Amino acid sequence: MLKKSSLLCLMVCLLLFFSELKAQLTTPYDSPKAQVMQRIGITDVTVTFYRPSVGGREIWGKLVPYGFNDLGFGTSKAAPWRAGANDNTTILLSNDVKVAGQLLKAGIYGLHMALEESGKVIVIFSKNSSSWGSYYYQEKEDVLRITTQWEDAPMQEMLTYEFSEVTTNAAVLALRWEKKRIPFKIEVNTHDQVVANFENELRSSIGFNWTAWNTAAQYCLINQVHLEKGLEWADASIHAPFIGQKNFTTLSTKAQILSKLNREKEALTIMDEALPMGTVIEIHTYGRQLLAQGNKTKALEVFKLNAKKFPNTWPVDFGLARGYSANGDFQTALKHANLALKQVPAGDQANKTNLENAIQLLKNGKDIN
Repeated sequence: MLKKSSLLCLMVCLLLFFSELKAQLTTPYDSPKAQVMQRIGITDVTVTFYRPSVGGREIWGKLVPYGFNDLGFGTSKAAPWRAGANDNTTILLSNDVKVAGQLLKAGIYGLHMALEESGKVIVIFSKNSSSWGSYYYQEKEDVLRITTQWEDAPMQEMLTYEFSEVTTNAAVLALRWEKKRIPFKIEVNTHDQVVANFENELRSSIGFNWTAWNTAAQYCLINQVHLEKGLEWADASIHAPFIGQKNFTTLSTKAQILSKLNREKEALTIMDEALPMGTVIEIHTYGRQLLAQGNKTKALEVFKLNAKKFPNTWPVDFGLARGYSANGDFQTALKHANLALKQVPAGDQANKTNLENAIQLLKNGKDIN
């Protein structure tokens, strides 16, 4: 039999073992962990936080004291609120952003707040994101401080974060708890980020296809950003060794960018090369673009070319009606509008109605464009 001393030692060891085991078990927090993520353009903003409940307590100025305080634990003698419960509330940024107009680099930050009774709130982004609460907060670790104002809001029992007013370039992030809302704006330069991202992606296997280069050029064209870079990509979609293709799509993209760069003569020359390669819809669409630009004479030439290449095909006569109308020849336009009405695809009520309205305008001697 074991001696009493040995038995006692064994029992103590077992108690310590089971105590340590219990400490490692996963148990639920009273303030559960949560995470919200919003993509702004191509930038992901992720907030990770713990959600305390009001639970009938007085929150502002009591549970959450105003200003910076000695919390009686840790090393900080002037700690802000941890903006949640338990671990640091953190905000993770996949790209550089601006917060309240100030630059904040991509990365992960501890998020703290210091509230004033007046409603002013100092929002703090700390490079230390792994602490428990703000007990060890150090001002020297601040990366950015911004000032905002709290707002009155409907009752929110459990603390939460939410995104609103989301656009391609910005969103408002707000903490909501009890009857307060603390918002601040996050902005991103999406176009610059997208173009920089394209430059990397086009160096990968994605770039071994003319369509990728054309897509990148089209992005610059549609958004009217980085047009010179877009022109480089348009050239690559046409001429890059092994992958470039000269077709209506690539040529027309380059021509449209040249037009935006006020190099109209070059643009028209390239489109003259592209037109014989175009489909009936592509040529018709280009004619419509010329009308929108006010180039009535060239638009009519394009509609005539379409009619010659694709006679008696929808929407060739509709294009001719628009072209002649824009140039003041309402009688010829009326003839082609009546022909187009007979060619409208079955079930296309919208274009049928448009043509019926156009015919009435032409009969009254009015332009249909």
